[in-house]
Amino acid sequence: MTRAKEISSLYLSPPMLTEPGVRTGKFRLGGDDLILDEQGKSQVSFEDYATALVDELEKPPHEQARFTTGY
Repeated sequence: MTRAKEISSLYLSPPMLTEPGVRTGKFRLGGDDLILDEQGKSQVSFEDYATALVDELEKPPHEQARFTTGY
């Protein structure tokens, strides 16, 4: 009998607003709480959202957990 391989998972929660923009590479990561900028907005560009996800896949500090991103 073979053992089932453990499944690795993660969940990247989007901010309140995700829209096309510019890839800045200057975003913040957080846990369960919404990330707000200095004006109280929860947002990130699609480009930076994708960068956060790829970064996580390459070096998973949030393995088996949920996290969020924003400016």
